[in-house]
Amino acid sequence: MVEREVVLLLGADIGDPAKQLGEAEQAIGGRIGPVLARSRDHWTKPWGFQADTLFLNRTLLLASTLDPGELLRACLGIEDDMGRVRPPDGRMASRVIDIDILLVGGEVIDAPGLAVPHPRLHLRRFALAPLCDVLPAWEHPTLHRTALQLLNALPAE
Repeated sequence: MVEREVVLLLGADIGDPAKQLGEAEQAIGGRIGPVLARSRDHWTKPWGFQADTLFLNRTLLLASTLDPGELLRACLGIEDDMGRVRPPDGRMASRVIDIDILLVGGEVIDAPGLAVPHPRLHLRRFALAPLCDVLPAWEHPTLHRTALQLLNALPAE
């Protein structure tokens, strides 16, 4: 069993987002591995769709012995247990919880259903800002820029 550092991004915009992120964090600690660090909470506008609600986002840095496939299944299981409903047409929509896998150690993964680092990480302020709270010097393995450089390169909102 190889222990890896994993970074997950939590988000929610319906229900009680602060409570839901706390419940998700507790479930993650129990099912995936201990939380080593967490970002500040960030309130952000929805990305990729329109909604009247703001998202609450938080990153977690964990230590986990799960392989990437097990990690994905654990995250999806927590989402399901918390009542996440995905639109059947695959579009983005408001959600009670979202758990994205941003990083798995230094690995680059391109498998069905799982791409790591997250393929849109470098475009998403709502992911990069909390990532910079915990790992500002992390270097993207294919873009060769730090999380802080990627965040600073984004256009102003």
